Amino acid sequence: MTLRISRPAALSSLALAMAACYAHAEPVNNGTVVVTATRTPQPLANVISDTITISAEQISESGAGSIIDLLQRQRGIEIARNGGAGTASSVYIRGANSNHNIVLVDGVRIGSSTTGAANWSAIPLTAIDHIEIVYGPLSSLYGADAIGGVIQIFTKKGKGTPSVTAFAGYGSDKTREADATLSGATGGEHSFSYAISAGKEKSDGFSATRPASGSYNPDRDGYDKENVSGQFSLQLAPGYEAGALFLHSKLDSQYDSGASAYDVRSKALFETAAVYGKAQFVSNVDTLLQYAESKDNGETFSSAAATGYSRINTKQTDITLQNDIRIGEDVLQVLYDHRKEEVDTNGFKLDKPERTTNSWAASYNARRGANLLNAAIRRDKSVYGAKNTGSLGYGYDFTRQLRATASYGTSFRAPTYNELYYPGYGNPANKPEQGKNAEIGIRWDDGVNAISANYYRNRLTDLLLSTTPCPFGTSTGKSCVYNIANATLEGLTVAGATKVAGVNLNASIDLQDPKDDNSGKRLARRSKKHGNLSADYAIGQWKLGAELDLSGDRYDDALNKTRLGGYGLVNLFATYAITRDWSALVRWNNIGDKQYDLANNYATPGSKVFAGIRYGYK
Repeated sequence: MTLRISRPAALSSLALAMAACYAHAEPVNNGTVVVTATRTPQPLANVISDTITISAEQISESGAGSIIDLLQRQRGIEIARNGGAGTASSVYIRGANSNHNIVLVDGVRIGSSTTGAANWSAIPLTAIDHIEIVYGPLSSLYGADAIGGVIQIFTKKGKGTPSVTAFAGYGSDKTREADATLSGATGGEHSFSYAISAGKEKSDGFSATRPASGSYNPDRDGYDKENVSGQFSLQLAPGYEAGALFLHSKLDSQYDSGASAYDVRSKALFETAAVYGKAQFVSNVDTLLQYAESKDNGETFSSAAATGYSRINTKQTDITLQNDIRIGEDVLQVLYDHRKEEVDTNGFKLDKPERTTNSWAASYNARRGANLLNAAIRRDKSVYGAKNTGSLGYGYDFTRQLRATASYGTSFRAPTYNELYYPGYGNPANKPEQGKNAEIGIRWDDGVNAISANYYRNRLTDLLLSTTPCPFGTSTGKSCVYNIANATLEGLTVAGATKVAGVNLNASIDLQDPKDDNSGKRLARRSKKHGNLSADYAIGQWKLGAELDLSGDRYDDALNKTRLGGYGLVNLFATYAITRDWSALVRWNNIGDKQYDLANNYATPGSKVFAGIRYGYK
């Protein structure tokens, strides 16, 4: 399939990027170190994969009401949401499905084993320190589901002298938010570092649906979220460390299910916990052993009747043994991972309530002068059989500022519990979806100005789709899911950053063609073009900024019959440094009160204002 981008559109996009670009990401020569791209700390300047970071400062200035709002402003990402900040949400990376990406919290994999996707609404933005996003297939490093990319969320970590940070804010829809963190490290030979955070968000919200929806109810649909998290580590001796971390978040959110006076709502419990040990038994080998658990529990209350209650609880347990072997300046990584998934529900009885996946992987990262190389292979074995994946990436530095990259990688998505075992719908014979991605890129970065362009083509086969009527088995005449589709995700992302007359300019544009090869239709809720533009200016104690979020039209359904119009949103923000430790934030989102759609007949936020005060930013 050929990506249909007109020459004027391509040239205009490139000109826009060169004039501003690299949305919400720093120039790569600023010393930023990332972990996700190779599973080990590495300077962003040495990473071949297309990668961005969202820093703690950017998060604090964003005034975003949720992590979904924050991700919506990043290049290569589109979202869908069934109402306000507490409702069900989806994240699409490079046109891939919402269950085609892996989400990690401090290295712990999260997500539902029944839907295959993370519960984004339950992830507390107040607990997050920074975020790394790696685009493209990473199954050779992380296993199943890393088709579109990997998003890793890092919570706050302790260092330096003891410090306290706190924030409180209030905004439209009676939105209230507060959080506080105590962190630090003792220093010395046996340094103990710690960080403990707690936060609460509450909003009266707005109606999740519009009048045209069969589920419409004019009442407000608010949410109440609270969280606590912590990280602790102890240096046992030089090269030896032990630690533990956790995140606990509860979400109680309302949604619409008709005009009944019953308080329709859902409750979610999201938890991660891990203990780990790091050792350097040999001078050139770093060993990590980690035990981790994550829970994604959900309850819905749709009516007062007994049938109005449902519960689905899923749990993932991971044991990881990773060895990073330094060979000169090269790194050979050898990995073993054991993952167990468990599902408990009141809706139906599972014949197989748990499954395990055992994985072996190896990767090699090397640099020879101007040449960078990485290669990885992995084998995952589970109830759906064994899957082998691999990747190969190459980068060449023409100068210290200019680099070209090329990569190829295979990936797969494992069938979820629903797709395998849900009575009358799933099929135990369903196979994993498979992906093959080829990509080329070029980027210029002189530490002040940055521009990048990445072209990718990701061919997906054996896609699992629901069809009615089901043509086989006991589900004949009803709906069922099986491997019937192929798709191609093809696109060009152009992005960059510069500074003109003291104004920081950032922008990006994505031109893409995510298409179902069988029907020729565009994948649901994906546009052909979307982009971001932002500018900020510091004057004295003030920092003033503006953002423009743009998206072309989308379709709400696979048959492309229900069109969702394109939109453009303008946001403004200002921060003021009151003293060294105190600062204030005001943010005005969607200043034009634009009505737009992320999902058919579901409401989106209109013009909203939020203000807050922060103490002790670190």
